[in-house]
Amino acid sequence: MTDSLHPEKGNDWDVIVMGGGPSGSLAAVASAACGARTLLVEKSPFLGGSLTAMGVGPMMSFHNKAGRQLVLGYPQQLINRLVALDASPGHIPDSVTYCSTVTPFDSESLKQELENMVLENGGTILFHTHLAAVECEGGRIRSVVICHKAGLTRETAKVFVDATGDADFAARAGIPFHKGRTSDSATQPMTMNLKVGNVDSAKIRAFAESYPEEFGFTDGPVKGIERLRASSRVSLGGFLSLWRAAKECGEVDVPRSDVLFFETATPGVFIVNTSRIQGLDATNPYDLSRAETEGRRQCRQIFNFLKKNCPGFENSICISTGPQIGIRESRHVRGLHTLTAEELAREEPFPDAIAVGGYPIDIHSPTGETTESIHLRDDIAYKIPLRSLLVDSPENLVFVGRGISATHEAAAAFRVTPIAMAIGQAGGTLAALSALDPAGCPANAFPYAKLREQLIADGAFLGETPGR
Repeated sequence: MTDSLHPEKGNDWDVIVMGGGPSGSLAAVASAACGARTLLVEKSPFLGGSLTAMGVGPMMSFHNKAGRQLVLGYPQQLINRLVALDASPGHIPDSVTYCSTVTPFDSESLKQELENMVLENGGTILFHTHLAAVECEGGRIRSVVICHKAGLTRETAKVFVDATGDADFAARAGIPFHKGRTSDSATQPMTMNLKVGNVDSAKIRAFAESYPEEFGFTDGPVKGIERLRASSRVSLGGFLSLWRAAKECGEVDVPRSDVLFFETATPGVFIVNTSRIQGLDATNPYDLSRAETEGRRQCRQIFNFLKKNCPGFENSICISTGPQIGIRESRHVRGLHTLTAEELAREEPFPDAIAVGGYPIDIHSPTGETTESIHLRDDIAYKIPLRSLLVDSPENLVFVGRGISATHEAAAAFRVTPIAMAIGQAGGTLAALSALDPAGCPANAFPYAKLREQLIADGAFLGETPGR
């Protein structure tokens, strides 16, 4: 019998991607598409991370506020596949008017299409698997120890990608990181998303047209109602007076000032993104467990409130809460460059851009009921620099997703899934190119020009030419 405390020898890979969320899945797709022997390791039994395991939806946004598309490449290929399956209406107007577009999707189809993209390109997926340890030697990661149904195995690779979201590689390997805002390390709150079915969308639309003051339209009620009429799915934040009255009488105690809800690809099925779990650390297992319990408690209040008080929800049914609590923020690795909000706002012309975004700086208060939004200029196209994905040591480690090197405020902009997927494509491409490089050039010194050439060849938008 094998002693499970002593890892068995696993396989030798070119690239190991740890984490199969939106960013990690696209990193694995990009790596495998470059011809690298790629292993994608995921703790859940499916891919998609925040979009599936955490119940987040819709995706927002592939475009900036002016409507210019900034995220293309493999992320857009994913949407094309979903649209072809009638599993997404594609990019549609955002009737909250917070963004120009949102992208609803069917989560079950998303799981399968992410798998298909990885497998069709030659990648290997390992589900039900956790990172146990990182083994470093001479400024490089030599191997990782992973934990799964067979016990512990030691897997080796030339390059590793941390797509855990929580920068778990950094924590295991002793790489410096920080959490949350500078003043007190407080992070954005966690949210348990709620999926509700049998909702009368037409009744919600009629109520919004009759009582636009009940909803928080970023660009005002006239523009909001115009967008609502133009959009095939409902996106709204509000029921303001009803929510306020419910809080005053003790019916709900959720520390948020409105109810935010989005219709999915399936008409009449909504995702309610309203719960707010504050003061807990998503990297602390006891805090994370408490957050799951608190999230479900709040979601029960929210569902009861909607069914009792809100037009269109009278006959609704509770389909599910997210399989896992939604995490907006935890660790940020200290990389070669720490991206700041000021750099995003002034559209810093980074010479090593690997992705472009246009989402505003969106900070859900770590301690209060508000959401602080810093809306940048409508046609903003800020860049994400390659150096924010890399560290001095280990030289063969690439970070993707929300855990890259950035401040609390900057991360509040690029943390959304379309931009995270674009970062994932770049990180996976870099990992593969480095792993396959005949000269053995490490990831943190790989020539940017070669990476840029490959990203553009694969359809990524890096800001040189207008997005469609």
